[in-house]
Amino acid sequence: MARKIDLRRFPGFLPMTYLCLFLLYAPLIIVMIYSFNESQSITNWGGFSLRWYGEVFWGVESEKFKAAAIHSFIIAITAATCSTCIATLAATAMLRAGRFRGKGISFALINLPLMVPEIVTAVATLIFFSAIGFTTGILTILLSHIVFCIPFAYLPIAARMQGIEEVYEQAAQDLYATRFQAFKLILLPLMMPGIISGFLLAFIISLDDFIITNFVKGAGIETLPTAIFGSVKQGIKPNIMAISTLLLLVSVVFVTLSWLVGRMGQNRK
Repeated sequence: MARKIDLRRFPGFLPMTYLCLFLLYAPLIIVMIYSFNESQSITNWGGFSLRWYGEVFWGVESEKFKAAAIHSFIIAITAATCSTCIATLAATAMLRAGRFRGKGISFALINLPLMVPEIVTAVATLIFFSAIGFTTGILTILLSHIVFCIPFAYLPIAARMQGIEEVYEQAAQDLYATRFQAFKLILLPLMMPGIISGFLLAFIISLDDFIITNFVKGAGIETLPTAIFGSVKQGIKPNIMAISTLLLLVSVVFVTLSWLVGRMGQNRK
């Protein structure tokens, strides 16, 4: 019987782990702390206050950020919905359609956006829209996000489907159900935790995306990440830290929900 390797016993493993966690999360924690700073300074602590959160909702720049947030949520919800539907169909074809010509290439194309640097995807997308004469705006952002989010939605859906044995669908077909009925009444409900998890993951990826959005958004259209970037270019203000903290909390909530739904699906299995 093979012995399990305890990585914690390797020399230097724990210090390296703590260093990586510190470098990864210390900046986020600092931003969250200073979002409650009474002072306008981003380095000197002036006492605890919710002043800058009020500035986000009722301040001078509040209308700009509200409009950007509305754009972000509309695009994220639509992109997540479309990409999840496409990913569900793709997972069904890849895992339930048996062997077919081009299956390996199809799998590679689905996962390609995960491998290609996002800046390359952004430039290529902008060139494509320019080549076909497509005016940049909300629609170009939406189309770009749908394509980019498909592999993120595909991963949890495919992982869930791989854990579902085909005997359930075969039993349904033995009881005179059609293939579509077996999919709709048997496979789809069993896949639902993976589908929900994929939707939540695609939603947060779309909501937080900056690079692709900044390339294809066009003039006069802003999402929350691009609006934050535009304000930061004029100088870092405490209200930007408050907005960043709120966006971070939304991301944490949705990623946690995605993980919990996926975990519930494993427990149900």
